[in-house]
Parts: sequence; C-alpha cells; structure tokens
Amino acid sequence: MEIAQIVSKRSTCIRRKVGAIIVKEKRILSTGYNGAPVSLAHCTETGCMREKLEIAPGERHELCRGLHAEQNAIIQAAYHGVSIKEAVLYSTHLPCSICMKMLINAGIRSIVYKEGYPDDLSIQLISEAKIELHKV
Repeated sequence: MEIAQIVSKRSTCIRRKVGAIIVKEKRILSTGYNGAPVSLAHCTETGCMREKLEIAPGERHELCRGLHAEQNAIIQAAYHGVSIKEAVLYSTHLPCSICMKMLINAGIRSIVYKEGYPDDLSIQLISEAKIELHKV
C-alpha cells in the first residue's frame, strides 16, 4: 500500500490523488495514477471540469478529463502485454463502479484499499463478483 501511496503523488488530479498497483506473486505488474491521457492537458493546467460543473464525488464519472488510477494500471498492463488475471489490486481508494467492472472483467481476484469512495454500486458489484475486498 505504501507503494500505491507513492504512485499517487504523480497524480495530476486537483480533487483526489489516487494511486494503484497490480501485484501477482509478490511482483508489481503495473502501476497507475489518476490523470489526463498521454499528451493531453492535465487538470492542474486547465482546472477541474467536475468542480466547475459542481459534480459530487462518486457521480457522473464520465465528466472528467482524467482516467482513474485503476484504469491506467489496467491499460499499462495491456499496453505491455502483461496478464493481470488472478492478480491483486492495491489502491489508495476504493475503486468506483466503472473501475470495479473493469477489474472484474480483467480477472482481478482481490482488491486492497485504504480509503473509501462514495459509490454504493461499487460495493454491490464486488460482492456479487465474489472478489475479495480488504480495507487496510
């Protein structure tokens, strides 16, 4: 979890700095932090679209310039051809419902997180998928 915290420091999100790592057999497979796609301006440069539109945390995830840390960790693994099936995700925050659906389909077997996130659907999905969930 300490490594996920360090990764979160690379985040360019103004509202919440999130870091994630995907681990299998005690080896880090990929990392991710929340921020804009490659070569696009970050919120630190443009300002926060969500704040301007007064969108509450946990709602309207699509209205954001950035990708979530978990999404970036999955994309990094795919980009480099690394299977994350049966791996563990360590995240500074509970993944949102969109990320949770991606993690379920990617074959993640367990999720360890530090801080909560206001998205009730996320908890319902993880429970239904029978993926281990641990708050530390």
